[in-house]
Amino acid sequence: MEKNANGTCCRPAIGMGIFAINEQGEILLGLRKGAHGEGTWSLPGGHLEWNESFFECASREVKEETDLDIEAIEHVGFTNDVFDKEGLHYVTLFVKTTKWSGTPRVMEPDKCEEWKWVRWEDFPENLFLPIKNLKKQIKELN
Repeated sequence: MEKNANGTCCRPAIGMGIFAINEQGEILLGLRKGAHGEGTWSLPGGHLEWNESFFECASREVKEETDLDIEAIEHVGFTNDVFDKEGLHYVTLFVKTTKWSGTPRVMEPDKCEEWKWVRWEDFPENLFLPIKNLKKQIKELN
């Protein structure tokens, strides 16, 4: 079986990105640190766990990272993301919600510098690769 740059098996991992959208139409973005994509802006998200539904994963990851409780989750799309430098390959699933409770806060300071609300059209240039790839597919988030 072929190996990646890290010498590990080349099966893609499943990542999840969650668009939490506020009443002003802004999306919650976090500045990544301590992992691949460090220094880029990303959505709350993470890895799909064994025997977990997409929506369970989304709820768990958002709670772990931001302390928000989300509901009314909808599918957005997916991307095929190869991180050449790191030797990683992900299929990233995207979902969205406009129904959540709580105030976002940094729950994993070793992984996220800060959270901020940003409009889709005002996303920063230094986006995490899966979001860059999704923006090539869709022009606006409905």
